[in-house]
Amino acid sequence: MVRGFAILVVSMFLCFGLGQSAAAAPDCSRPFTLALHDHGLLYSADTDTGIDKDVAEELIRRSGCRVIVNLMPRARIWQLIESGALDFSLSGITTVERDKFASFAWYISNKYYLLVRKDAAVRDLADFERNDRLRLGVIRSFRYSESANRLVDTLQQAGRVSQSGGLGPLYQVLIGNQIQAMIIEPFDYPALDEKQIRGISDIIEFNDPPVLHGLIMSKKALPAHEQEKWRKLVKDMHHDGTVRRIFEKYFPPELAAAMTTFEDQP
Repeated sequence: MVRGFAILVVSMFLCFGLGQSAAAAPDCSRPFTLALHDHGLLYSADTDTGIDKDVAEELIRRSGCRVIVNLMPRARIWQLIESGALDFSLSGITTVERDKFASFAWYISNKYYLLVRKDAAVRDLADFERNDRLRLGVIRSFRYSESANRLVDTLQQAGRVSQSGGLGPLYQVLIGNQIQAMIIEPFDYPALDEKQIRGISDIIEFNDPPVLHGLIMSKKALPAHEQEKWRKLVKDMHHDGTVRRIFEKYFPPELAAAMTTFEDQP
Protein backbone atom coordinates (compact mmCIF):
# COMPACT_ATOMS: atom_id res chain seq x y z
CA MET A 1 0.00 0.00 0.00
CA VAL A 2 2.79 2.41 0.99
CA ARG A 3 4.81 1.41 -2.07
CA GLY A 4 1.80 1.98 -4.34
CA PHE A 5 1.19 5.42 -2.82
CA ALA A 6 4.87 6.32 -3.31
CA ILE A 7 4.71 5.32 -6.95
CA LEU A 8 1.55 7.41 -7.38
CA VAL A 9 3.19 10.45 -5.75
CA VAL A 10 6.31 10.11 -7.92
CA SER A 11 4.17 9.74 -11.03
CA MET A 12 2.14 12.82 -10.12
CA PHE A 13 5.35 14.76 -9.43
CA LEU A 14 6.85 13.78 -12.79
CA CYS A 15 3.68 14.64 -14.65
CA PHE A 16 3.45 17.98 -12.83
CA GLY A 17 7.09 18.73 -13.59
CA LEU A 18 6.68 17.87 -17.26
CA GLY A 19 3.52 19.95 -17.39
CA GLN A 20 5.29 22.89 -15.81
CA SER A 21 8.20 22.54 -18.26
CA ALA A 22 5.84 22.35 -21.23
CA ALA A 23 3.88 25.35 -19.96
CA ALA A 24 7.10 27.38 -19.68
CA ALA A 25 8.16 26.65 -23.26
CA PRO A 26 6.99 28.90 -26.12
CA ASP A 27 4.09 27.66 -28.21
CA CYS A 28 5.71 26.35 -31.41
CA SER A 29 2.45 25.45 -33.19
CA ARG A 30 3.22 27.91 -36.00
CA PRO A 31 6.40 29.17 -37.65
CA PHE A 32 7.66 32.56 -36.46
CA THR A 33 9.40 35.39 -38.32
CA LEU A 34 12.46 37.31 -37.16
CA ALA A 35 14.25 40.14 -38.96
CA LEU A 36 17.89 41.16 -38.67
CA HIS A 37 19.17 44.56 -39.78
CA ASP A 38 22.62 45.29 -41.22
CA HIS A 39 24.46 47.27 -38.55
CA GLY A 40 28.15 46.83 -37.75
CA LEU A 41 28.92 44.03 -35.31
CA LEU A 42 25.23 43.40 -34.66
CA TYR A 43 24.91 41.87 -38.11
CA SER A 44 26.89 42.11 -41.33
CA ALA A 45 25.14 41.02 -44.51
CA ASP A 46 28.55 40.80 -46.22
CA THR A 47 29.84 38.14 -43.84
CA ASP A 48 26.52 36.78 -42.52
CA THR A 49 27.86 37.11 -38.98
CA GLY A 50 27.13 39.18 -35.91
CA ILE A 51 25.90 39.38 -32.34
CA ASP A 52 22.23 39.45 -33.27
CA LYS A 53 22.57 36.42 -35.53
CA ASP A 54 24.25 34.48 -32.69
CA VAL A 55 21.53 35.53 -30.25
CA ALA A 56 18.82 34.55 -32.74
CA GLU A 57 20.34 31.12 -33.32
CA GLU A 58 20.55 30.46 -29.58
CA LEU A 59 16.96 31.59 -29.03
CA ILE A 60 15.78 29.31 -31.84
CA ARG A 61 17.73 26.38 -30.38
CA ARG A 62 16.34 26.88 -26.88
CA SER A 63 12.76 27.45 -27.99
CA GLY A 64 12.64 24.47 -30.35
CA CYS A 65 10.44 26.57 -32.66
CA ARG A 66 10.74 27.07 -36.39
CA VAL A 67 11.78 30.67 -37.00
CA ILE A 68 12.17 32.18 -40.47
CA VAL A 69 14.97 34.77 -40.41
CA ASN A 70 15.18 37.62 -42.94
CA LEU A 71 17.22 40.79 -43.44
CA MET A 72 15.28 44.09 -43.54
CA PRO A 73 15.86 47.84 -43.17
CA ARG A 74 15.20 49.02 -39.62
CA ALA A 75 12.32 51.31 -40.60
CA ARG A 76 10.53 48.40 -42.30
CA ILE A 77 11.07 46.20 -39.24
CA TRP A 78 9.28 48.65 -36.95
CA GLN A 79 6.38 48.95 -39.39
CA LEU A 80 5.90 45.18 -39.55
CA ILE A 81 6.29 44.73 -35.78
CA GLU A 82 3.54 47.32 -35.27
CA SER A 83 1.19 45.68 -37.79
CA GLY A 84 1.81 42.18 -36.40
CA ALA A 85 3.21 40.91 -39.71
CA LEU A 86 6.60 40.32 -38.05
CA ASP A 87 7.02 38.49 -34.74
CA PHE A 88 10.55 39.41 -33.66
CA SER A 89 13.61 41.51 -34.24
CA LEU A 90 16.71 42.15 -32.14
CA SER A 91 18.74 44.93 -30.46
CA GLY A 92 15.76 47.26 -30.24
CA ILE A 93 15.30 50.08 -27.73
CA THR A 94 12.03 51.25 -26.24
CA THR A 95 10.25 54.56 -26.63
CA VAL A 96 6.84 55.69 -25.41
CA GLU A 97 5.44 55.18 -28.91
CA ARG A 98 7.03 51.76 -29.42
CA ASP A 99 5.75 50.53 -26.07
CA LYS A 100 2.24 50.69 -27.51
CA PHE A 101 2.93 47.92 -30.02
CA ALA A 102 6.12 46.14 -28.92
CA SER A 103 7.57 44.55 -25.81
CA PHE A 104 11.22 43.81 -25.10
CA ALA A 105 13.62 41.37 -23.45
CA TRP A 106 16.94 43.06 -22.68
CA TYR A 107 20.41 41.67 -23.40
CA ILE A 108 22.57 44.74 -24.24
CA SER A 109 23.33 47.99 -22.43
CA ASN A 110 25.47 50.53 -24.23
CA LYS A 111 26.13 54.25 -24.74
CA TYR A 112 25.98 56.46 -27.82
CA TYR A 113 28.62 58.82 -29.21
CA LEU A 114 28.80 61.65 -31.72
CA LEU A 115 31.32 60.94 -34.45
CA VAL A 116 32.28 64.37 -35.81
CA ARG A 117 34.72 65.50 -38.47
CA LYS A 118 37.89 67.08 -37.07
CA ASP A 119 37.69 69.97 -39.54
CA ALA A 120 34.26 70.91 -38.15
CA ALA A 121 36.13 72.38 -35.14
CA VAL A 122 33.59 70.98 -32.66
CA ARG A 123 34.70 70.56 -29.05
CA ASP A 124 31.38 69.57 -27.53
CA LEU A 125 27.74 68.94 -28.39
CA ALA A 126 26.79 72.58 -27.90
CA ASP A 127 29.37 73.64 -30.53
CA PHE A 128 27.77 71.36 -33.07
CA GLU A 129 24.23 72.49 -32.27
CA ARG A 130 25.15 76.21 -32.50
CA ASN A 131 26.80 76.01 -35.93
CA ASP A 132 24.05 76.23 -38.56
CA ARG A 133 26.43 75.04 -41.30
CA LEU A 134 26.90 71.59 -39.74
CA ARG A 135 24.66 68.67 -40.68
CA LEU A 136 23.98 65.45 -38.80
CA GLY A 137 23.42 62.06 -40.43
CA VAL A 138 21.11 59.44 -38.88
CA ILE A 139 19.65 56.08 -39.81
CA ARG A 140 15.97 56.34 -40.64
CA SER A 141 13.69 55.30 -37.71
CA PHE A 142 16.60 55.00 -35.25
CA ARG A 143 16.28 56.40 -31.74
CA TYR A 144 19.17 56.80 -29.34
CA SER A 145 19.75 58.04 -25.79
CA GLU A 146 17.94 61.05 -24.29
CA SER A 147 20.51 63.73 -25.18
CA ALA A 148 21.15 62.23 -28.60
CA ASN A 149 17.44 62.16 -29.37
CA ARG A 150 17.12 65.77 -28.24
CA LEU A 151 19.94 66.79 -30.61
CA VAL A 152 18.39 64.85 -33.51
CA ASP A 153 14.94 66.37 -32.93
CA THR A 154 16.31 69.93 -32.61
CA LEU A 155 18.39 69.67 -35.78
CA GLN A 156 15.54 67.93 -37.62
CA GLN A 157 13.31 70.95 -36.99
CA ALA A 158 16.08 73.19 -38.31
CA GLY A 159 16.43 71.12 -41.49
CA ARG A 160 19.95 69.99 -40.56
CA VAL A 161 19.46 66.20 -40.55
CA SER A 162 20.16 63.79 -43.41
CA GLN A 163 18.57 60.34 -43.17
CA SER A 164 19.88 57.06 -44.57
CA GLY A 165 18.80 53.44 -44.64
CA GLY A 166 22.05 52.22 -43.07
CA LEU A 167 25.53 52.97 -41.79
CA GLY A 168 27.38 52.44 -45.08
CA PRO A 169 25.87 55.43 -46.91
CA LEU A 170 26.36 57.61 -43.82
CA TYR A 171 30.07 56.81 -43.73
CA GLN A 172 30.35 57.80 -47.38
CA VAL A 173 28.65 61.17 -46.97
CA LEU A 174 30.68 61.83 -43.81
CA ILE A 175 33.90 61.17 -45.74
CA GLY A 176 32.58 63.37 -48.56
CA ASN A 177 31.73 66.14 -46.06
CA GLN A 178 28.03 66.23 -47.01
CA ILE A 179 27.41 65.63 -43.31
CA GLN A 180 29.78 66.59 -40.52
CA ALA A 181 28.68 64.13 -37.83
CA MET A 182 26.76 60.94 -37.16
CA ILE A 183 25.72 58.99 -34.06
CA ILE A 184 27.52 55.71 -33.41
CA GLU A 185 27.66 52.82 -30.92
CA PRO A 186 30.47 50.43 -29.93
CA PHE A 187 29.12 48.02 -32.60
CA ASP A 188 30.33 50.51 -35.21
CA TYR A 189 33.95 50.84 -34.04
CA PRO A 190 35.60 48.32 -36.41
CA ALA A 191 34.24 50.16 -39.45
CA LEU A 192 35.91 53.39 -38.33
CA ASP A 193 39.32 51.81 -38.93
CA GLU A 194 38.26 49.71 -41.92
CA LYS A 195 36.90 52.75 -43.76
CA GLN A 196 39.71 55.04 -42.53
CA ILE A 197 37.24 57.30 -40.76
CA ARG A 198 39.01 57.48 -37.41
CA GLY A 199 41.79 59.62 -38.86
CA ILE A 200 39.41 62.37 -39.95
CA SER A 201 37.07 62.31 -36.95
CA ASP A 202 36.73 62.78 -33.20
CA ILE A 203 34.34 61.02 -30.82
CA ILE A 204 32.25 63.04 -28.34
CA GLU A 205 30.31 61.20 -25.65
CA PHE A 206 26.68 61.92 -24.87
CA ASN A 207 26.43 62.31 -21.11
CA ASP A 208 23.59 59.81 -20.81
CA PRO A 209 23.39 56.50 -18.95
CA PRO A 210 23.66 53.33 -21.03
CA VAL A 211 20.55 52.39 -22.99
CA LEU A 212 19.03 48.91 -22.85
CA HIS A 213 18.59 47.00 -26.13
CA GLY A 214 16.84 43.68 -26.56
CA LEU A 215 14.61 41.22 -28.33
CA ILE A 216 11.65 43.04 -29.91
CA MET A 217 8.30 41.22 -29.74
CA SER A 218 5.16 42.29 -31.59
CA LYS A 219 2.25 42.67 -29.18
CA LYS A 220 -0.16 42.15 -32.06
CA ALA A 221 1.45 38.87 -33.12
CA LEU A 222 2.21 37.38 -29.68
CA PRO A 223 -0.12 37.13 -26.66
CA ALA A 224 1.28 38.54 -23.42
CA HIS A 225 1.80 35.08 -21.88
CA GLU A 226 3.83 34.01 -24.93
CA GLN A 227 5.91 37.19 -24.80
CA GLU A 228 6.79 36.28 -21.22
CA LYS A 229 8.02 32.84 -22.30
CA TRP A 230 10.38 34.35 -24.87
CA ARG A 231 11.46 36.96 -22.33
CA LYS A 232 12.41 34.15 -19.95
CA LEU A 233 14.56 32.51 -22.65
CA VAL A 234 16.50 35.77 -23.03
CA LYS A 235 16.84 36.17 -19.26
CA ASP A 236 18.14 32.61 -18.97
CA MET A 237 20.74 33.34 -21.68
CA HIS A 238 21.76 36.45 -19.79
CA HIS A 239 21.96 34.80 -16.38
CA ASP A 240 23.86 31.67 -17.48
CA GLY A 241 26.57 33.70 -19.26
CA THR A 242 25.59 32.81 -22.83
CA VAL A 243 25.03 36.42 -23.87
CA ARG A 244 28.39 37.50 -22.46
CA ARG A 245 30.17 34.67 -24.27
CA ILE A 246 28.58 35.80 -27.53
CA PHE A 247 29.77 39.37 -26.93
CA GLU A 248 33.29 38.16 -26.13
CA LYS A 249 33.53 36.89 -29.71
CA TYR A 250 33.34 40.50 -30.89
CA PHE A 251 34.66 42.68 -28.04
CA PRO A 252 37.46 42.59 -25.45
CA PRO A 253 36.28 40.85 -22.24
CA GLU A 254 36.05 44.10 -20.24
CA LEU A 255 33.81 45.81 -22.80
CA ALA A 256 31.74 42.65 -23.29
CA ALA A 257 31.17 42.51 -19.53
CA ALA A 258 30.19 46.19 -19.35
CA MET A 259 27.69 45.85 -22.18
CA THR A 260 26.01 42.75 -20.77
CA THR A 261 25.91 43.69 -17.05
CA PHE A 262 22.77 45.52 -15.96
CA GLU A 263 19.82 45.13 -13.63
CA ASP A 264 16.87 43.23 -15.07
CA GLN A 265 13.81 45.35 -15.71
CA PRO A 266 10.20 44.27 -16.21
